[in-house]
Amino acid sequence: MSTCKLPAANSHPGVDFRAGIERLRKEKNAVILAHYYQAAEIQDLADFIGDSLDLSRKAAATDAEMIVFCGVRFMGEVAKILSPEKKVVIPDMEAGCSLEEACPADKLAQFKKEHPDHLVVTYINSSVEVKALSDYIVTSSSALDILAAIPQDRPILFAPDRHLGSWVKRQTGRDMTLWPGSCIVHEDFSEEGLLELKRKLPQAPVAAHPECPFSILRHADHVGSTTSIIEFVRTRPEKEFIIATEKHIFHQMAKENPDKIFHAAPGAMDGDCKCAECPFMALNTLEKVWLALRDEKPEIVIAEDLRKQALKPLQRMLDITAAKAAQSAA
Repeated sequence: MSTCKLPAANSHPGVDFRAGIERLRKEKNAVILAHYYQAAEIQDLADFIGDSLDLSRKAAATDAEMIVFCGVRFMGEVAKILSPEKKVVIPDMEAGCSLEEACPADKLAQFKKEHPDHLVVTYINSSVEVKALSDYIVTSSSALDILAAIPQDRPILFAPDRHLGSWVKRQTGRDMTLWPGSCIVHEDFSEEGLLELKRKLPQAPVAAHPECPFSILRHADHVGSTTSIIEFVRTRPEKEFIIATEKHIFHQMAKENPDKIFHAAPGAMDGDCKCAECPFMALNTLEKVWLALRDEKPEIVIAEDLRKQALKPLQRMLDITAAKAAQSAA
């Protein structure tokens, strides 16, 4: 299991970080992005809250000169890929991702060398170097549409999330080779614990992210991205829900649905286990957001040739999803 450092203690006592952030973002024409898995206090000061790709696209459409991405490192890289003219900073460069770690670029390059006939379909939770080696990038919400656009006779490597890949494989019937990566948050949900909670809350629908293992997904009433889980909760009449994804998503769901109650799917451990909390996302703090704005670092820097190479498979996904949306609207 991946580990990461705990957030550092406040080293600037007496500083009003929220006020400082408000002042600096205006002075520096900065836009602040927060993923749904960020702490509530960071979500509440963001200009945009959402999924990683959606946030990068919204930031690209602004006239901001700086992007402060409160998420994890690959998210900042995607923002830089789409907005090369903007300065992109993140609160903590140590905020990585177990899925990114599971698929090093050199190992993917070796696979491609040994399997030149395979198309590489890569989940967005990956490094810029891995994206540059890929044929298509997918998100949890776009994966099915992307697979549908790929000829049936082409062998596919799906990387790096084996659980998302397995879910896509079941939905599409495609024969895919799955890279053996997983998310440390979603991997730790307990089927036994979930079934026990369902027995206690028989009327509560279960919403799960497709990064969860099949042992969890098979008990879900809804499987989808963070945005689709929020939409599911918003549109259902039930008053209690069991949620199998990172629990900081509860903040936005509670704001939109103050009359509803949300329960985190249990983890595999007892006691004080924080199985539904991402330790990498937790590295970001208000202090670090303030410092990133003040010092304009840690900065995401990507060589232009690498950025352009990584943009190609990402743009393929954007083109396919845009065509799908246009077709649906017609």
